[in-house]
Amino acid sequence: MAYIGGGSTRAAGTMASFIDQGDNFQGSEVVLIDLNQERLDLVKTLADKLARCKGIDLRITTATDRRAGLADCDAVLSSYRPGGFEARVQDERIPLRNGVIGQETQGPGGFFMALRSIHVMQGIVADMAAVCPNARLFNYTNPVNIVAEAVNRFSDVPVVSLCEGPIFYPADLVEAIGLDPAKLDVASIGLNHASWSVRQNYDGQDVMPLLHDAWARLKDDPALDPKKRRMLAIATTMDSIPSEYMMYYYFRDEVLAELQRMPTTRAEDILANVPDYWVHYREQAAADCPELDPARSRGGIHELELAIDAMDAIFNDRGEVWPVNVPNQGTIPELPDGLVVECLGYIDRHGIAPMPIGSLPEPVRGLVGALGEYQALAADAAWQGTRRDAIRALVANPLCPNLDVAERIYDELAAAQKAYLPERLLA
Repeated sequence: MAYIGGGSTRAAGTMASFIDQGDNFQGSEVVLIDLNQERLDLVKTLADKLARCKGIDLRITTATDRRAGLADCDAVLSSYRPGGFEARVQDERIPLRNGVIGQETQGPGGFFMALRSIHVMQGIVADMAAVCPNARLFNYTNPVNIVAEAVNRFSDVPVVSLCEGPIFYPADLVEAIGLDPAKLDVASIGLNHASWSVRQNYDGQDVMPLLHDAWARLKDDPALDPKKRRMLAIATTMDSIPSEYMMYYYFRDEVLAELQRMPTTRAEDILANVPDYWVHYREQAAADCPELDPARSRGGIHELELAIDAMDAIFNDRGEVWPVNVPNQGTIPELPDGLVVECLGYIDRHGIAPMPIGSLPEPVRGLVGALGEYQALAADAAWQGTRRDAIRALVANPLCPNLDVAERIYDELAAAQKAYLPERLLA
């Protein structure tokens, strides 16, 4: 496996996750690929010690030359951030200054993350075609849906994008109302960060009556977390459990006001913690058997776990079912066949087969359809478009209020991030 982003703040947790399943990958090699050799060496030291202490036969190497690191690999795991968290601060701050939600995967912020990510991804898939033409791409780089859309449309590299959201968001919601997440059985479909449950059982029964009862009991309770209140309101209105990101659309004004009141953005909060992450990693790298602290590790100590599950299912022919982002192929009848969708996938040595499990709930089809159109336009603009194409894609996003605001935000972000964008998007 080649891990692009292997020197990032979340790389230690990702390698801990891989080694936790290390019995499934005995005798494998992992190539950590990134730009900073010092951080690569630190992650390698941690991973070497974690593997040795668990008795895992794993060879770990590093590379700053991406093409050299990719040579002859079977799987490519991508989780990188062009421009770092500093660019994410701009993704959040500049839209907020213009009265629009600033967020990593949604609206203008998510759009510029897509432009930067896909610009890099073009080089990655070109390298893969040259030196590991049979490898599969397991993508975690955000926005995962738009990145996978672009790779699927414009290259022959087999790609799956992955996100734990369909697992975590329903579990978090039922836990917030006092239920046991272990008794929950949910299956969701739609787009990444825009998926909806079409099966939602709790202990063998439909969970919706329990959510309606909780909403009647808790909706005026000031102790209820605002995010959970929004999730409950949306779920009980639509009779379907949404991705948490749906609050940006159904509670747009409320969320915008909340974000504008906050003294720091999410990216600024992460940046403040980054030095401590590296202090912790250096401390543990000096130990005989490292013990990563979830509170001091970016994202925790089981990062990108779903990608490891998917790799295991393919390379060890498990025949398992996991949430995936792959081309629709008729799986969701309301969305185009070629569009990358989030659904359940059956995974074995033959690859990933999307599984039809139902239709999108009627009340949400319009919004999901609009986001699907935006996804396709954004992928096209990022891969081969001009400034005009990019603005047309951005204004198609439901969070952009009008063309004037979309153009203003676009030009501000493009000027701030020109070092990470192709010239055709700046003219």
